[in-house]
Amino acid sequence: MAGRVIFHVDMNSFYASVEAADDPILKGKPLAIAGNAKKRKGIVVTASYEARAKGIKPPLPLWEAKNLCRDLIVREPRFERYREKSRQIFELLFEYTDLVQPVSIDEGYMDVTDHINGSAVAMAEEIQQRLLDELGLPSSIGIAPNKFLAKTASDMKKPLGITVMRKREIRKNLWPLPAEEMHGIGKKTAERLALHHIHTIGDIAEQEPDRLISLFGVHGGRMYERAFGRDDRPVDPEKAKQFKSIGHSRTLPEDAGSLEEVKPVLKYMADSVSARLKRKYVYASGIQLTIRYSRWETVQRSSRLKAPLDDAEAILRQAMLLWEESWDGEPVRLVGITGIDLIPKGSAQKQLDLFSYENEQSEWEKEEMLRTLNKKYGKEIIRKGAVRPPDSS
Repeated sequence: MAGRVIFHVDMNSFYASVEAADDPILKGKPLAIAGNAKKRKGIVVTASYEARAKGIKPPLPLWEAKNLCRDLIVREPRFERYREKSRQIFELLFEYTDLVQPVSIDEGYMDVTDHINGSAVAMAEEIQQRLLDELGLPSSIGIAPNKFLAKTASDMKKPLGITVMRKREIRKNLWPLPAEEMHGIGKKTAERLALHHIHTIGDIAEQEPDRLISLFGVHGGRMYERAFGRDDRPVDPEKAKQFKSIGHSRTLPEDAGSLEEVKPVLKYMADSVSARLKRKYVYASGIQLTIRYSRWETVQRSSRLKAPLDDAEAILRQAMLLWEESWDGEPVRLVGITGIDLIPKGSAQKQLDLFSYENEQSEWEKEEMLRTLNKKYGKEIIRKGAVRPPDSS
């Protein structure tokens, strides 16, 4: 391949693989990671490939997973252990090049253009084998001239796959794929594309760029470029370290002297931040609360989340905890909520934890009920309510 040589290293069924590496009895068995395993509650976070073969995939409720596979082994998540294993993975990758960009706990890009002695495939095979031998963790690696094609390639063969994607092979290997297989296109966007008779990546390539832009904005132009395998983003080790945020603040109509007074405004801002996170296709790894007192002193407090999220209720909950820890009892004139340390949704699977699985299950059940009712009685017969901003007049 001429030009750059980019690897996308993606660990296979990471949480389940870590558990199997620590307990060899689990190897080759149908295994699910889920909260509150003893009570059959919660949602499957991830599953081994043996469990996936039985139809068990996130975010399946645990009781349903048990019905699909009677001999399913269930383990509760150990997030500190997963973070430690992630650190070891990236330490190994950095041995090959300084240009490593982590994009989530279990995947990252490598620019190995100037570090290949022999063939790119041989280097990928060595990395894959070392991850397996030294850490006990299987991976898939995509090799391509840019990040988009490398990510696409790594998804093509799992587990333990190594796939090369060359630009000259795009028409043959990329265009027949469903549009939803394009990195950055989710289920809802794929449904919107289908309404315009655009079903495959090849269909995207056949559109006029202006039409896609008129339908999907900047994202439409990006789809068109990706359909031809164009992506000039560099592998940037500093990108994962950059402070990235989405926030919203509001000056109160009157100074507030209690949580009860400020809570409606916090709720409105949590909804706003959540909506913007979803529009940008990112999760927040932390929440920051801003309080400006009537005396014009401003304080900011932040906390990391146990799992990246974009959920308004969880954002509000965290902001209220920060308020209780930070507010000194004096009148407040402005409050703000900011989602920090953002993670692209297309590059990072949402990580659930023991403290969120019940809420996740509740949300899943609500969404399923809405889908069922709308299907039975007509589209959009029932919708989630929107929060109206507090009157500031």
